Amino acid sequence: MSNFDYRKYKRFEVIDLKDRCWPSKVIEHSPKWCSVDLRDGNQALIEPMSVSQKKKFFRLLVDIGFTEIEVGFPAASKQDFDFVRFLCEEQQIPDNVTIQVLTQCRPEMIRKTVEAVKGAKRVILHLYNSTSPIQREKVFKTDKTGIINIATIGAEAALKYAELAKGTEWIFQYSPESFSATELDFSVEICNAVSEIWKPSVERPMYVALPSTVEMATPNVYADQIEWFCRNIKNRESIVVSTHTHNDRGCAVAAAELGVMAGAQRVEGTLLGNGERSGNMDIITMAMNLYSQGIDPQLRLNNMDRIVSVVRECTQIDVHPRQPYSGELIYTAFSGSHQDAIAKCLDVYQDKQIWEIPYLPIDPRDIGRSYQNIIRINSQSGKGGIVYVLRNKFGFRPPRWLQIEFSQLVQKKCEDSGLEIQSDEILNLFQKNYLDKVTPLQFIDFRYDIKNKDYFTVTLKIGNSQFDINGERKDIKDVLNDFLDALYSKMGMRFEILEHNSHLLESQPKMVSYTRLKYEGNRYSGVAVHEDIICSSLNAIIVAANQIKTLNFSQEELTLAYC
Repeated sequence: MSNFDYRKYKRFEVIDLKDRCWPSKVIEHSPKWCSVDLRDGNQALIEPMSVSQKKKFFRLLVDIGFTEIEVGFPAASKQDFDFVRFLCEEQQIPDNVTIQVLTQCRPEMIRKTVEAVKGAKRVILHLYNSTSPIQREKVFKTDKTGIINIATIGAEAALKYAELAKGTEWIFQYSPESFSATELDFSVEICNAVSEIWKPSVERPMYVALPSTVEMATPNVYADQIEWFCRNIKNRESIVVSTHTHNDRGCAVAAAELGVMAGAQRVEGTLLGNGERSGNMDIITMAMNLYSQGIDPQLRLNNMDRIVSVVRECTQIDVHPRQPYSGELIYTAFSGSHQDAIAKCLDVYQDKQIWEIPYLPIDPRDIGRSYQNIIRINSQSGKGGIVYVLRNKFGFRPPRWLQIEFSQLVQKKCEDSGLEIQSDEILNLFQKNYLDKVTPLQFIDFRYDIKNKDYFTVTLKIGNSQFDINGERKDIKDVLNDFLDALYSKMGMRFEILEHNSHLLESQPKMVSYTRLKYEGNRYSGVAVHEDIICSSLNAIIVAANQIKTLNFSQEELTLAYC
C-alpha cells in the first residue's frame, strides 16, 4: 500500500440542522476581540518570547485597541507567571483592558493562576479540559461523566479561589477543548454543568469559548456547530459565545466569520495568525475584512508596518509578502491589465468618495501605506503601470503613442535581465531614450525680440556651425511648423510632426513636451523639459531629430555642410 493513502481518513460528519439560519445572516458590527498572542501564539514559537518581548507585544496590543488580552498560562510557566506579576505590580494594565489567564481544570493550578493576577482590576479566568471521544477514550481513559467531573471540580475551585482574591472583578470562561470534534449534545451538557456552578446572569455573563482546536471540516460545518450550540445551551442570554479557530485547513478566518454569523459574539485569535501547526485565526485579516465592508472593527490598524515590525521582532517569524492586508506586496500589481485599471481609477478618485478601485479592496493609505509601491514593473507589466510610475514618481504624463513605444523598451530590459525594474531605472531609461539626445543638433538659446515680443529667435548649433532661426509667436502649432520650415531651409531635411503634447510637469513648475516626428517614412520621438512651453516644444523636436542616424555626421562633414 502506498504511504500516500486517502483510505486512512474518513469524512467529517455533517450537522443535522435543516433549518439553519446563519447563511442568511450578515455581520453588521464588530465582535468582541480577544488577542491570544501572548499565550496561544507564544506556545507555537521555536523560541518563546522573552519577558521583554512580551512587554513590547503587550504595549502593541493595547495601542491597537484590544480590551481583552490573554497574557499567559501562569501556572504552567515561571516566565508567564513573572510576566503577569509584572503587569499587575507595575500597573501596566489600562483601566479599559481586561487580562485573560488560562489554566486547566485542576484546583492547584487554578490557585496559582489566581495568585499570579493578584492586584489586577478585572480578570477573565479561562478554564478548559478536553471533551472529544478520542481524548476521553485514549488520553484520559474515562467516560463522559468523568470528563464532566473534571470540568465541575475546576469550576468550583475557580469560584473558591476567586472569592478569596478581594478587589478583583472576575469573568469566568470555560472551553470544552476540541469542541469541533466533540458530540454537540455533550458539549452543551458539560457547559450547562459548569454554568450551574457559576450561575451567570445578563449583568455578569459567563464566557464559553468553542474552539476548532484542530480544523477538521469546512467552515460551514463549524457554523452549524455554533448555531446548534447557541440554540440548545441553557440561559443563552447570560452566555457570551466565543470562537477560537485554527487554520489546519486554511479556513480559520472563514470559520470565525461564519461562526459570528451563527451567533458567536466574541472572537479569539492572533495578530497575523501565528499559532500551532498552521496557525490561529488572523485577527488582522478578519478585522480588515469587516473594515472593507464599511464596518468599524474597533481596532486601530492604521500603522500596519509598525504592527508587522513588532510581531516579526517578537516572534522571529517573517510575514509572507502576500499575507492579506499586512504583506509587503499585498497592494502591489505587476500584471499589465491590473496596473492599467488601477492607474485609470486612481486618476479620477477623490478623497471621501466610496472606494471603488479594481484589485484594491481597501485604500492602502488607511493602514499607513502609500500609493508609491502599488505598481511595480517587471516583464509582465504593461504601459499602464509604467505610466503610473512616471506620473506618480516623477510627474511625467506621456501620451498614449509614447506609452506604447516606451513600454516595449521597458519590457525588453526586464526580459533581458529577468528582474523587476526599479522606478529610478525606469526614469533613467526614459531620459536616455527621449530626453538626453541633445546632440548633434543642439539648442543654444531662445529669446524674444526686445521691441516686439511677438517675434522670437532660436539659436541652434550643429557641429561647429551655429545659426539662428526666427519666428513669430502665434499658436503653438504654427510656431512649430515655422520652426520646421526654417530647419528645412537650413539643413535640407523635411520633418513632419505626427504628434505633439505638452503639460505642466507635476513634480516641478516646468513644462514638458512630447513630440513624434516623421522623416523619410520613419518615426522619431523626443521629450524635453523647460520653464517655457515654446522652449520645451522646440527642444522636443530637436531631441526627436537627433534620433535620426543621418544626423550623426563626422566633424568634417558637418563643417563642410553648414559652415
